[in-house]
Amino acid sequence: MSMTSWETVITIGMVILGTMMTRFIPFILFPPGRPTPKYIQYLGNMLPSAALGLLVIYSIKGVSFLSGNYGIPEIISILMIILLHYWKRNMLLSIASGTVLYMLLVQFVF
Repeated sequence: MSMTSWETVITIGMVILGTMMTRFIPFILFPPGRPTPKYIQYLGNMLPSAALGLLVIYSIKGVSFLSGNYGIPEIISILMIILLHYWKRNMLLSIASGTVLYMLLVQFVF
């Protein structure tokens, strides 16, 4: 099933409108001269950790700790991420290193 030319133009317009709204609305609601509400500051502090927590849970939800490789590559990778993050305090380095270690373990060890 393909879209007509008019449907394609409408779809592109909606994507542009949605993108512009998500970019402009925060600046309209919270202008630079006014203080940011406390609940927005709270969400700004808590949501990154909550999002990463959800990603961790989603990543290990299908791991069977009672069969196969018993989740050993996942546990080793998670421990390396934790230790590297406490040592270097660099989230990008920690996550990238853990991902690379996991891929190497799965491909070449387990």
